Amino acid sequence: MLDKRNFYINGAWVAPQAGTDFDVINPSTEEPYAVISLGGQADTDAAIFAAKEAFKSWAQSSKSERIELMESILEVYMRRSDEMGETISQEMGAPIDMSRTSQSGTGSYHIQGFIESLKSFEFERDLRPDTPNDKIIYEPIGVCGLITPWNWPMNQIALKVMPALATGCTMVLKPSEQSPLSGVLFADILHEAGVPAGVFNMLNGDGPGVGSSLSAHKDLDMISFTGSSRAGTLISKSAADTIKRVSLELGGKGANIIFADAGENAVAQGVARCFNNTGQSCNAPTRMLVERSRYDQAVQEAVAQAEKTAVNLADRDGKHIGPLVSKMQYDKVQGLIEAGIKEDGAKLVAGGIGRPEGMNRGYFVRPTVFADCTNDMRIMREEIFGPVLGMMPFDTEEEAIAIANDTDYGLTNYIQTTNGEKARRVARQLRSGMVDINGKARSARSPFGGMKQSGNGREGGVWGLEEFCEVKAIGGWPND
Repeated sequence: MLDKRNFYINGAWVAPQAGTDFDVINPSTEEPYAVISLGGQADTDAAIFAAKEAFKSWAQSSKSERIELMESILEVYMRRSDEMGETISQEMGAPIDMSRTSQSGTGSYHIQGFIESLKSFEFERDLRPDTPNDKIIYEPIGVCGLITPWNWPMNQIALKVMPALATGCTMVLKPSEQSPLSGVLFADILHEAGVPAGVFNMLNGDGPGVGSSLSAHKDLDMISFTGSSRAGTLISKSAADTIKRVSLELGGKGANIIFADAGENAVAQGVARCFNNTGQSCNAPTRMLVERSRYDQAVQEAVAQAEKTAVNLADRDGKHIGPLVSKMQYDKVQGLIEAGIKEDGAKLVAGGIGRPEGMNRGYFVRPTVFADCTNDMRIMREEIFGPVLGMMPFDTEEEAIAIANDTDYGLTNYIQTTNGEKARRVARQLRSGMVDINGKARSARSPFGGMKQSGNGREGGVWGLEEFCEVKAIGGWPND
C-alpha cells in the first residue's frame, strides 16, 4: 500500500492534524492500493492561513515572475507526464494509453494555454482613449479554494491552479478523494518547479469535511468547484454567508442533433464521443436526436458502434474503455440502466445491466444504447455518467432545438449537418455554454462552462484569468 497521508502546506509535506485514513481503490480490481488522509478543520485552517500569509507578497509579484514560474512548472510537468498518466489510470480507471495522452495531456495543454494568455493579459488598462484619468485595474481576488473532480483530474486542476497563480492569487486545492494521487503528484511538481511557500497548498478530504470547511471559511475569497450540480448547490448555500465568489462547472446532458444531411460517420463518432472516458465526462453527448428519415439507420449504426466498443482493464494497452471510478458510481449507472428498462420503457438495443461478458470483478459496465426514448424519461433527464446513450427521433429543426433545450442543463450541445446556414442558425438557438459542429473541437484557450444547472463561470484562456480577478475602477489617475 502506498502511504500518501501527508498534506502539502506552506511549502512542505506535513502530517495531518485531524486526519482520517481513507483507502484509494483501483477500479479495475476493486482492491485498495494506497491510503490517504481525509483532513479536518485544523488542517483546513492551517492551509488557508498559509495561503493568506503568502498572498501579501505573491499578489505583488510581477507578470514576468509569474510567467517564469509557470514555464518552470510546464518543464517539470512534461518531464513527469507519463508518471502522471500512470497515476490517473490506476486511481480512476482511464485506459493507460488514453491516460498518458488525453488525461495527462490536458494538464500540459492548459498550462501552456495560460502561459500564452497571461503574456497578452493587461492588468492595468485605460477606461477609454478619451478618459486619460480613468484607470481599470485587474487585481487578484485573494485566497481561493479549489475543489476538483475525479473524472478528468488534471484537466480541472490545471484549469484552476494555473489561472490562480497567473493572476497573483494563493490557493488551497482539494482534489477528489476518489482520484487524489494525481493531485499529490501535481503538488510535488509545483514544489520542484519552485512555487513559493504558501502560494499553493493541497490537502485531501471529502465533500462534507474539507469541502464544506472551505466553502464556508471566512478567510477564503473565492471557491472554484467542478462536480455535480447537487454539490454545487450545497457549496453555493454554504458560501452565501461570507459573500465569497463561487465559480461552478457542473453537470451536463448534451444533445447531439443529427440532421438527415449529416456526414456518414456522424452517428458512430457521436457514440464514441459519448462512451469516451467510460462516459464519465460532463460534456458527453448523451442524448442523440436524429431526423426521422435517418433514424432507423442511425439506431443500427449506434448498435454496431456499441458492440465494437471494447471494455478492458485500465492497465492494458489499446483502444478500449475502462471501468467506472467506484462502486458508488457503478451502482448508480446500473440503477439508471435498470430504470431505463423497467420504469421508462425505453427500447434497449445494446448493452444492458451487469458487467461485460468474461468480467467478474471491477466496476465495468456494458456499453449501452436505448432507442425510442422520449425526453421525459429519467435516462434522458438525469446525468448518468457512464457509457449509456439515449436516442430519439425528431421531425423538424424547431422540434430538435426545443428537445435539446428541454433540460435542466446547458453545458455542451452538438450539431451534425453539412448545411452551413442551418448549423449557424441552430447553434445560435441552443441554450448551452458551448456548441460543437460536425465533430470539430473548440480551439485552445476557448472558454469552457455552461448555463442553467451546468454552472455559472468560465474556465480557460482570458476568461479563466478574469475569473480569478477583481476589477477596480480608479478616477483621477495622475499621468505626470
